[in-house]
Amino acid sequence: MNIEKNKYQEQSLFNITWPLFIEISLHMSVGILATFILSSYSDQAVAGVGVANQIINIFIILFNVTAVGATILIGQNLGANEIKTARDYARSAFGLNFWVGIVMTIIVIAFGGIFLSLYGLSGAVYDYAYSFLAITGLSLCIEAVALALSAVLRSHGYTRETMFVTVIMNIISIAGFFIAIHGLFGLPVTGVVGVSVSIIVARIFLVLALLVFVYKRLAIKFGLQDIIKIDKKNIKNLMGIGVPSAGEQLSYQFSQVVITGFVALIGDAALAARVYILNISMFCFMFTMAISQGTQLLVARYIGAGMYERTLKRGLKTLRIAVSVSLAISLIIALTGKGLLGVFTSNPAIIAVAIPVLWAIVFIEPGRAVNMVLMGSLKSVGDVRFPVVIGVISMWGLAVVLSYVFGIHFGLGLLGVWLAQGVDEWFRGIFAYRRWKSQPWLRKKLVKTEAETI
Repeated sequence: MNIEKNKYQEQSLFNITWPLFIEISLHMSVGILATFILSSYSDQAVAGVGVANQIINIFIILFNVTAVGATILIGQNLGANEIKTARDYARSAFGLNFWVGIVMTIIVIAFGGIFLSLYGLSGAVYDYAYSFLAITGLSLCIEAVALALSAVLRSHGYTRETMFVTVIMNIISIAGFFIAIHGLFGLPVTGVVGVSVSIIVARIFLVLALLVFVYKRLAIKFGLQDIIKIDKKNIKNLMGIGVPSAGEQLSYQFSQVVITGFVALIGDAALAARVYILNISMFCFMFTMAISQGTQLLVARYIGAGMYERTLKRGLKTLRIAVSVSLAISLIIALTGKGLLGVFTSNPAIIAVAIPVLWAIVFIEPGRAVNMVLMGSLKSVGDVRFPVVIGVISMWGLAVVLSYVFGIHFGLGLLGVWLAQGVDEWFRGIFAYRRWKSQPWLRKKLVKTEAETI
């Protein structure tokens, strides 16, 4: 048992993070490539798919309720050397997300058009958005199960396996995108419909491959019993951690719905520019996201083992690295902005709107880094309500309100929207830093260490 304990407590951040970085980079690269490929087809298709993806992301966050809860609880139990309990949570996460996925698939198919109407889309942009949402929505159940399986593997430290699966899935997706848009091998050009079908095929491969790796690495074989009979206590604990944790992300996505509506009022050029800028800005936070997730996995184990001083130092050390890297990358993007935008579009109106915003990213991204590292780590130590409270107040009271004030009222357009989001990121980041320094885990503990139970 001590061998298992040392294995989970002493795994290095580097060994966990580098596969996560490659996985996240590849996952985001598919979004960027999809935007690039679609841009050669139609800027309206880019705008429509970008909006539809926001809705899809909201449902994915709901699936992350279980995944986040599983990651934290499995990690804490591994740190506390409660291996059997950790595996019980893995089975419960699988079964719970299966049913959540079924329900959400039905909802998005039945009400997809209503969701899109909230954005004020019209014409070709609406048609592209609806096609993408209706087709990819069919695979939401598969995505839900995949997120649970991925959480199980990652929490046990098997990040290389999820990286490998992501590589293959991305190859499938990219090949499908090119065939759909350019009609390779004599096949017809299917546009957004073909891109959507490619995503479904890739997701099917993803879940099958993850099932194989969970069985081979953890000797866990899921069956009908895991779907039909789910431990009620485990569900309660998963929800207790996952719901507040996902609440922050849900608040962000819904606030983005409102903000996107403001951008639509500015014009189609601003809406398309926003999609391109979001894709470019992903380069800023790919590293931060990876090192943040790796830190969350380690922090959960440290808390489970009662290593409180190590928990504090790990969070602060990661924070320094993440902020420095984010600042450096955002400066490079700002300095090379025109060339980067030219990769996606030659429309002068879109480029004119986007270039000033790229400089605003230099202000935003370091603040986002503080949020991603410390808010995520706070969830891993069990302080799951604080990020939600601060997030809701800041996202709606600052990001949404100031986006309208700066972007619409004062006429700063898309630049004003981005500046408002920067104020939001830094506000939350400052509160997260102060909370982390106060060491809230000394007041909250979800798993008793072995020393306490003897």
